[in-house]
This record gives sequence, C-alpha cells and structure tokens, in this order.
Amino acid sequence: MTALGVQDVLAAIAGRLPEWRKLAQPLAARFAGADAVRGAEFVAAVTREAAAAGYTIPDIRLEPGYVNVTLYTVHPDSGRRQVTDQELERARAISALAVEHGLRAVPDEVTQIELVLDAPSVAVSGPFWAALLTGDPGNTPVLDTVFDPTNRVPSTWFQHTQAHPAPRQRWHIDLWLAPEAAQGRIAAALDCGGTVFDDSHAPSYTVLADPDGNRVCVCTALGRV
Repeated sequence: MTALGVQDVLAAIAGRLPEWRKLAQPLAARFAGADAVRGAEFVAAVTREAAAAGYTIPDIRLEPGYVNVTLYTVHPDSGRRQVTDQELERARAISALAVEHGLRAVPDEVTQIELVLDAPSVAVSGPFWAALLTGDPGNTPVLDTVFDPTNRVPSTWFQHTQAHPAPRQRWHIDLWLAPEAAQGRIAAALDCGGTVFDDSHAPSYTVLADPDGNRVCVCTALGRV
C-alpha cells in the first residue's frame, strides 16, 4: 500500500473522519464513555472487524472510561510506520462501531509522545537505545527512529546534530497533539512558569522551555507534507 502524505490524511480527516487525528506516524482516535464491559465489547468488535478485513489488529488501549486506537501500516521493507488507504477504511469502520457501542469521540484529547535525542550518527547511537528500550538489539532504527514493535515505550527519534562536547541539552520530548488542543496546552504550560523558546515554525511545532530552561516541542500535523 502507498503511504499517504500528511496533507492527504488531513484532507480525509476534514472530509469524512472528524473523529480522528494525524499524529507523528499514526492515525489516532480516543473514544469516551466506556465502562469496563462496554469498552471491552467495543475492543472485541474492532478486533473482529479488522480480522475480517484481513487487517493487522490495531493498536488498542482500554483504560477506565476510554478506548484509544492508533492505526498504521508497517512498510514490509523499510519498517516505516505510515498511513495508507487501509487506515482510512479501518478508521471509518471503527468510528461506526463506536457509535453502535454508545461511545463518543474526543479527538482533541489524542496524544503521542516521542523521545528525541540529538545525535551525530543514528547508526552509532541507535542500536544502544534499541537494545535498552526494547530489549532487542535487532530492533535497529527505522530511518531515524527506534520503534518498540509492541509499543510498550514511546518511539525514540534521532535528530541529527553536529558532534559537540558535553554538556548541553541532548534529550527533549516531542508532544504530539490534535491541532485544536495545542494552543490551550501551550497556554497552560506558560501559566505554570514556562516560556516560548521558538514559535517560528508554529503550528507545525512550538518550542517551550520550563522554568529551568529544559525544552519541549509541542507538535501538530499542520504545516507538514
């Protein structure tokens, strides 16, 4: 299946998938109103629907009051996680199942965290972090990112930088949010003593600093290709 560009995914969301949002790699949705039984029945229905369609079981997380679903296809050669037409089809089906089970979408609440490490060479640093975070040195970086195949831990993205002497900030978090939620989350952080370090790339990403100067990027799919 051919990977869709970010703008194609955003157009699909705007046109027929209002319950879903594009995050760093996946298409994501969060459904509220799920007590334990209703949530479990919805998860079972989603799993059955995916299996009947010949689709890999989606990444589903059942938690008190909510069900979170992320959809992506793993490219068979590169290992890259991407959104294709298959994800759009499954998203429509899952949204319909949510209605049947009395759940409501809360798309402004979807969230994804990526760990980001400044590194001169992903080939040098990547295997170490793959072995440490996933327990398997064979989970070598896909392009510039280490993924845990079972999603126990956030993905780790290696941001290329020139070699430099320590110390300087090498790690930061990329916080991916629904576009409509980003400004409110930024405002809340600023009210708690944070500052805007760089907003020249907003709404794609805005760099904030905490009161001690530690940085974090608040990211959305807007303005990306």
